[in-house]
Amino acid sequence: MATQGNVRTIGQWDRRYEIKAVIILALGFGLVGLDRWIIAPLFPAMAQDLGLGYEDLGLIIGVLGVAWGVFSTIAGAVSDRVGRRRILIPSLLCFSLLSCFSGLATGLVSLLFIRIVMGATEGAFCPASVAATGEASHPKRRGLNQGLQLSMFALLGLGLAPIIATQLLTVVPSWRWVFVISAIPGLILSVFAYFVIREPEHIRQAEPQNDSSRPRWSEILRSRNVLLGMSGMLCNMACIFVISAMVPNYLTDYLGLASTHMGFVLSALGIGGFFGEFMVPAASDHIGRRPTAILAFLIALVALWGFSQLGASPWLLFLLLLPVAFCCFGILALFTGPVATEAVQIGLVSSAIGIVSGAGEIFGGGIAPFVAGTIAAHFGIQDVLYLPMASLAVGVVISLFLRETAPRRVNHAAMAPMET
Repeated sequence: MATQGNVRTIGQWDRRYEIKAVIILALGFGLVGLDRWIIAPLFPAMAQDLGLGYEDLGLIIGVLGVAWGVFSTIAGAVSDRVGRRRILIPSLLCFSLLSCFSGLATGLVSLLFIRIVMGATEGAFCPASVAATGEASHPKRRGLNQGLQLSMFALLGLGLAPIIATQLLTVVPSWRWVFVISAIPGLILSVFAYFVIREPEHIRQAEPQNDSSRPRWSEILRSRNVLLGMSGMLCNMACIFVISAMVPNYLTDYLGLASTHMGFVLSALGIGGFFGEFMVPAASDHIGRRPTAILAFLIALVALWGFSQLGASPWLLFLLLLPVAFCCFGILALFTGPVATEAVQIGLVSSAIGIVSGAGEIFGGGIAPFVAGTIAAHFGIQDVLYLPMASLAVGVVISLFLRETAPRRVNHAAMAPMET
């Protein structure tokens, strides 16, 4: 059985460092979301200047996701060997600069190149930052802190990015300046990260790399929870990406909602996602990873089925999409954070996070939207929601086989025989 990823036995926990590290890493992940999704509300203005179409938008978003998934897997393993700081700080600097460079794009080819490299640097930031948050956190707060960090992606990327982008467009000369301005917070934050973020003790005291006792990356794929985490993330990300891509057209083309009402309904993704990404993992700290995953998949499935049965009622649609986003983004944080962190021994934590996140991005974020588009084209947009519902149902089954690793639950189970 794998050891828990970053449990440390010390007399006095450094709570001040925990708070500072979580704040910096959470803001960093929020800027990942902002830089990734700010392009969507800017696209109408960009399309006019650069001669782009809807297919180009899908391509621009898709290539970033694939690059993210590939480099999340690679950088996770590298981070376990060279340390968190050597990945975190350069990647934070690079994706901030690349967001700025997006404003210099002259056409589709240059924009694609910029977004591919940007996806690579954001993918590299993901596993190293989640691992660093887990290592800075007390084991009993690991789920809460990793969830808080990941929740900023939904808040800034899906919740605030459209507001920030559209408001800046009213005061700057063109959309190009919005990208330039969006890069500034990341450049400032990288300075704070340089002075605050520490290497974990197990990396600072690591033996030379030729030490035969070093954990092997192949051991990750022998962990039940890593394999289940990859499968669960695929199902969950398929739901998130299909809903994000297809529900706008479902609401306007099939239900006949006005664009303003459609935007109101979709705001549930950002609101629900933000709260779900820290509340679901926090709940798992108390009731366990396995029951939390099962309940979240079930609630999302039931809510999405109800959503698919409704007519053109914006408020009811919003209220049912809210728990879908809450649970799905919560599952994302749960599987990428504590489930992956606790699935392997201490020297493989970032690698496990990278491979779980990468599987979700590449397959759930790449293949599922393509399948959904095919369903919509051949059978109608009204049938597209069956795909995410099926993926959530499979996620329930996968979660049944998770091995419980939450410290409170594991310690309680270990002490129970002593009490009897």
